[in-house]
Amino acid sequence: MSVKHSLACAAARTIPAILVCFGGYAQAEGAFSNDSPWMMGDWGGLRSELLEKGYKFDITYVGEAASNVAGGYDSHTTGRYADQLAFGVNVDLEKVLGWSDAELQFSVSERNGQNITNERIGDPRVGAFTSVQEVYGRGQTWRLSQLWYQQRFWDDRLNIKLGLVGVGEDFGTWGCRFQNVSFCGAPAGNWAGDTIYNYPVSQWGARVKFGLADDTYFQVGVYEQNPSYLETGNGFKMSGSGNKGSLVPVEVVHSLTLGEQKLPGEYRVGGYYSNRSWDDVYELENGQPKERNRKYGTWLLGKQQVYKDSSFSARGLTLFASATFHDKETSAIERSVQAGLIYTAPFDSRPYDEINFGVANIHANKRLRNTADRANALNGAVDYNDPNFTPLQNAETNFEINYGFAVTRWLVVRPNLQVVVDPGGVDEVDTAWVAGLKFEVTL
Repeated sequence: MSVKHSLACAAARTIPAILVCFGGYAQAEGAFSNDSPWMMGDWGGLRSELLEKGYKFDITYVGEAASNVAGGYDSHTTGRYADQLAFGVNVDLEKVLGWSDAELQFSVSERNGQNITNERIGDPRVGAFTSVQEVYGRGQTWRLSQLWYQQRFWDDRLNIKLGLVGVGEDFGTWGCRFQNVSFCGAPAGNWAGDTIYNYPVSQWGARVKFGLADDTYFQVGVYEQNPSYLETGNGFKMSGSGNKGSLVPVEVVHSLTLGEQKLPGEYRVGGYYSNRSWDDVYELENGQPKERNRKYGTWLLGKQQVYKDSSFSARGLTLFASATFHDKETSAIERSVQAGLIYTAPFDSRPYDEINFGVANIHANKRLRNTADRANALNGAVDYNDPNFTPLQNAETNFEINYGFAVTRWLVVRPNLQVVVDPGGVDEVDTAWVAGLKFEVTL
């Protein structure tokens, strides 16, 4: 497939168009097979051959549809669709160049579409804290999402990664079995997105990981604080111009197994510190927000399998929970808590399906409310319905339940129901009920 043809295909951004574009591979062995891990199969054996030589290709498409069936700031029901297309290759440098325990990762991505949260759920004067379509964030552009080198030493007791990388790849990392952003990506990056850039944004940085024991490691990183990378049109910027300082995250990760079945679990404790200049959320100096020279926060994450069916190993129950805490002087969000469960193989005939449930509470900084009170007093706005009134923000709570239906090994469809209570932490906004549909395709 030519580069020109590939870009034309990507621009289409729809599953039917993708199928047509990759139609040149449709005759390859295993294409569209239920047992293949890839929709387009093994490319007539080429994919496996390249993998054996050290080249692992990943092409994925994620689509998310959502409809506000009731409630929200604007209760007029409509639907919106957002998607993400990503191309990546991982190079085993030991196989390719003879460099022991080394690898190179490259990926580009594009996010596109519309977000029902912005248009219907949150009060446009302050917005919402979350998004019911997690792939919408940092969207509307192509991005170089990964370009990094990783080297392992002493049986991975020491691991170094450097290049263009996302902080959430390594620190406070979290899976994504949901459509609501509250349960996807590194939680700290969701609520401190001006400081920690989650995927698909990357920045120059380095991470060093030290093995403290077989089940525990410590890691520390140093990354740019470059807000220009967030701008649409700067998805391939590599110059480093516009850098404002440095971000230093640290984390300890511990693995734990429970009982005779050795049920796996992972626990993370970490924090971040940024030395760039930040505006104080409330305090003024000469009529302008007081400047602070640091921003920080911490997180706790844990996930633990607590049940495994002894007669049907695919069936199990995993619990997860996380909490984040943020600097009250410079952060709009003071703290967040997320918790939920993952139940796999709910039916004997559906060993790859799963049921997922999550609840999240995001609490605004009280000083943010004080700032709104001050603005309303200056504007003489005392009523929520006054267009000049700045809504007062407290806490937003999100719920999601979804069923992950493994149609094939390469296609998972997740119908879901979401509830957003007090969107944006605004008590006056009605609870929003959202019907969603997410599908994940491995091409």
